[in-house]
Amino acid sequence: MSDLTISIIQTDLFWEDKTANLEMFERKIMGISEKTEVIILPEMFTTGFSMRPKVFAETMDGYSVEWMKRIAAQKKAILTGSLIIEEDGLYYNRLIWMLPNGVYGHYDKRHCFSLAGEDEHYCSGAKRLIASVKGWRINLCICYDLRFPVWTRQVISEDIEQPEYDLLVYVANWPDRRVNAWRTLLPARAIENQCFVVGVNRVGHDGNGVYHSGYSLISDPLGEVCQLLTHEEGIITTTLVKKQLDDVRTQMPFWKDGDPFLII
Repeated sequence: MSDLTISIIQTDLFWEDKTANLEMFERKIMGISEKTEVIILPEMFTTGFSMRPKVFAETMDGYSVEWMKRIAAQKKAILTGSLIIEEDGLYYNRLIWMLPNGVYGHYDKRHCFSLAGEDEHYCSGAKRLIASVKGWRINLCICYDLRFPVWTRQVISEDIEQPEYDLLVYVANWPDRRVNAWRTLLPARAIENQCFVVGVNRVGHDGNGVYHSGYSLISDPLGEVCQLLTHEEGIITTTLVKKQLDDVRTQMPFWKDGDPFLII
């Protein structure tokens, strides 16, 4: 396990316009001059938070997933974000974890946002995805998952000698009207799980007139916000330091005293 360099992209989105969004993200990604290993996009980055999956859903061999393969290969970096996927006649808000060699994993959003009717259009996921890169274990989540700490709680058992994961990522379309919860819960997840936390949100108004103020951030394992973007579009490239994580877990091994549990 060595240090890990990540890039987060906070941007406005073109409402339900895949072509415009993919062109925009390609420009932004290719414009990252620093060497980076993981590039993180917002939730539903091809459309915005659309409740019209019948119109905009793609399959896993569709254009947007192929675009992710091409961009990851060209940039020689892992690319991740969620988009609308149809599979076996069902629709998912699915996060793709795309490696530069075209191999990928995926995570279907566990907690569909019932306040906006997401649960009426999309199926809920049942499995977590903890990816691995350079020895880092990365727990990948989507937006509303943030409100449910049990889903991301480090698993504790007698045979585990270290925490289950090292970095927790949330991609989101989290509105400004509830941004205080976003700003509060991201560092809280870092503190309770003794890990780095990254939250990548969008900015601007969506097609329903809902304003998003961003507040994409990176929190260290003590809950200190070390990088922050508010209201404006922007890109942050930063390196997560292994020693900082190790020191926190060694000097304050609170994770060992956690309660065992089982999600069913």
